[in-house]
Amino acid sequence: MKLCWLLLTFSLLAPGSYAQNQYDAASIPKDLLPYASAVTRDEVVSAEVKDLDNTVYRRKMVVTVLNKNGDGDASIVVYHNKSRKIRYIRGTVYDAMGKPLSKFSEKNFNDHSTADGFSMFLDLRYKYFQPAVTNYPYTVEYEYEVLSKQSLNIEDWEPDLNGTAVEHSIYQFACKPDLNIRYKELNYPGKVVTGTNAAGMKTYTWEIRNQKALRAEPFSPDPETYRTAVKIVPERFGYEGYTGSFTNWNEMGKWVYDKLLSDRTALSPQTVAAMHSLTDTITDQKLKAKAIYEYMQRKTRYVSIQIGIGGFQPFKAAEVDEFGYGDCKGLVNYTQALLKAVNIDSYYCVVEAGDKLKKSLMPDMASMTQGNHIILCLPFKNDTTWLECTNKDIPFGFLGDFTDDRLVVACTPTGGKLLHTPKYTAKESVQNRKAIVAINAEGELAGNMTTTFEGWQYDNRTTNPGDMQEEIRKSKERYRINNLEIGKLTYKATKSPHPVNQEQMDLTARDYALAENNKIEFMANLAGRNTYIPREVRNRTLNVYIDRGYTDIDEITYQLPAGYKMENAPYHIRIDKPFGSYQASAYMNDQGQVVYKRKLQIIDGTYPKEQYQDLVDLYQAAADADRFKVRTVKAN
Repeated sequence: MKLCWLLLTFSLLAPGSYAQNQYDAASIPKDLLPYASAVTRDEVVSAEVKDLDNTVYRRKMVVTVLNKNGDGDASIVVYHNKSRKIRYIRGTVYDAMGKPLSKFSEKNFNDHSTADGFSMFLDLRYKYFQPAVTNYPYTVEYEYEVLSKQSLNIEDWEPDLNGTAVEHSIYQFACKPDLNIRYKELNYPGKVVTGTNAAGMKTYTWEIRNQKALRAEPFSPDPETYRTAVKIVPERFGYEGYTGSFTNWNEMGKWVYDKLLSDRTALSPQTVAAMHSLTDTITDQKLKAKAIYEYMQRKTRYVSIQIGIGGFQPFKAAEVDEFGYGDCKGLVNYTQALLKAVNIDSYYCVVEAGDKLKKSLMPDMASMTQGNHIILCLPFKNDTTWLECTNKDIPFGFLGDFTDDRLVVACTPTGGKLLHTPKYTAKESVQNRKAIVAINAEGELAGNMTTTFEGWQYDNRTTNPGDMQEEIRKSKERYRINNLEIGKLTYKATKSPHPVNQEQMDLTARDYALAENNKIEFMANLAGRNTYIPREVRNRTLNVYIDRGYTDIDEITYQLPAGYKMENAPYHIRIDKPFGSYQASAYMNDQGQVVYKRKLQIIDGTYPKEQYQDLVDLYQAAADADRFKVRTVKAN
């Protein structure tokens, strides 16, 4: 009888014990722990297109957080709006041994707007939950289901992130037999499995197991070149009452033009007449366009509008003209309409914008999920011109580092065309600083400094200063010169397709130099010292990617007190690497002045991972050389 009771007790407890222990952190395979701050224990992601206006997303996730750096993997974010409804969210938090600590549901989530501070119309919201756990490791298990009334944008599968190992992740996509899809696998080690489920739906399945954590490495290339991902685009789709189909960029651009752009460029007769009055005396088409562009900049302001189809379709040009504001789509469409009024053709172009990473559209995978911004292209013969329509101060024909050097798609009456935006090379993107200063016998520095910015570096300084006291404060922080005082600060921008921004300042700095015993010692590099040194990375796995090249040039002339001579020997250093160079020199000229010259140039591109240490060495050498001190002594 006692034996029977023990067996019965064991049978009742066993399932619960297994449920608790299956998430024991100690059971994680040891080879998944290096570089991992979290481990995805099990993930099941599914997308089911039941109809063109009915897509169901489900996600079940079990993640173990190993340390504080992995807390972000345990945070849960679920987006929703009137067309994207959350059916449920639920989950459980476990301790290191796999024992349940607490349960949570949708009522425990905070609900936030995705408002970004400048959006006037934005209906997208998100539910957010972060487990309040500070004892590591811990595990979070959760699942949710979302109903979406569209099939245009299918969420990507991206199972691996930097610092996260993956025990198991699976992505399942299902659709009706008559719906064809295009998919693109990025760094997927296996082969898609296709089939038919019990409901007669076509299925596609991708799965990975035991994938080690990716380590964050400085100067890494685009994550899509080394992380696993799958992108899916249905050939037919529905979105906010619109339907359509495309299989390539030409067809996508044609659909956008026909369905979202056509009949939205009409302007009032008064506005058309105003554009003729503004430009009829100008014979050069490009100068006509410049006059209209600057008119648009004066008249409008940028706001973000992200409601329903408004996420893809611009406001009508007449509405922007009347109200004086619009988002990137609306302002581009409006500018296009103004140009059209005087018979200047232009292209509405979709681009993936961002100054941290140049990201091109994928030539072989057309989709509406690529691209987060709109710019305008003017296809003048032998002189293609690009316009950024959301910035009131940017020069005509200049894009800056937000949309430079990448593939975009132009949406035209004949279809989409892949075009490439201008690149600002290292030789063009110059910061050139010249200063003439005097150092007196007490070590005080006084003089003036002029710095010009060209290429993508044009945006390194404001072109429309407001509060000059605030600009002076920022300059003091930027230059890090002890005891710096700025008497006068001015900015002057020369606006052209190759613009130049100039900063001028009068400055003083008490005790800049150490002056004693008829000797004066000071740092030769006044304002351009390099302090950035990439961290050392052993056994690097990724190639070195330098997103944007530049050239920094300094020439500082120091006037010394009468009778002082340079005690150092003339200084010179030069370092050349495949991705750049550094050179600096200091000498005394025949006018009794110490002249310091410096040039640092970094060339953008992709380089072998074996050359990463050379990059570290270049920055380290620049930082060391930038601390060179000039020693002077008063002659007897």
